[in-house]
Amino acid sequence: MSTTSISLNLEIWRQKNSQAKGDFETYKLSNVSTDMSFLEMLDVLNEQLTREGQDPVAFDHDCREGICGMCAAVINGIAHGPEPETTLCQLHMRHFDDGDTLVIEPFRSRAFPIRKDLVIDRSSLDRIIQAGGYVSVNTGGTPDGNSIPIPSATAELAMDAASCIGCGACVASCPNGAAMLFTGAKISQLSLLAQGRPERKERAMAMVTTMDKEGFGNCTNERECEAVCPKGISIRHIARMNREFVKASFFG
Repeated sequence: MSTTSISLNLEIWRQKNSQAKGDFETYKLSNVSTDMSFLEMLDVLNEQLTREGQDPVAFDHDCREGICGMCAAVINGIAHGPEPETTLCQLHMRHFDDGDTLVIEPFRSRAFPIRKDLVIDRSSLDRIIQAGGYVSVNTGGTPDGNSIPIPSATAELAMDAASCIGCGACVASCPNGAAMLFTGAKISQLSLLAQGRPERKERAMAMVTTMDKEGFGNCTNERECEAVCPKGISIRHIARMNREFVKASFFG
């Protein structure tokens, strides 16, 4: 089976560090196999730059299996690229045409400072989780947890929310830089389950308050977050988060 190769014009954001002024630089890359993933294409570019004595492009990656959420970048204005419900590492070059120009830049958000090139600091999301995205009460062992009857529809909703990988695409695509889909998914995941209910009020207050402190914006129902989420998480979880927060504010 023959493999198709394409040539690309790459306009990539280059920035030496968080204090430096960044700019786009243009590279030409030939003989790109359409079987490659997007990150493999960047690997090939970096090999070329290294041979030419240039500084390779810094970008985040880990699992390359659509699980870790580290491969954050915007391709032609779309977080994770043009394919729906796809992480950047799972995006293949067959979705692009020969001669295409790809504009590649990091996720943009006040809460996501750029460290170098395409690498951003998403520790603000970690701090939201640290504020309450866990169950700290004694729930017993795994068999005890499995013995709690949970309706199938509720369990599926919780699992949908739990599929969030914390990549930050929702923040990067939101015109307000909101992290409400991320925070909503984490709050919704636990509020739906019996194990998470004892701390639901404290959790909602702490996580939303931390989200605001980190400098994220507010949701205005643009639904851009839902459109680019690689796990297809619904904005219905934002509505549940809002209900949890209101209940905690008035009845806490």
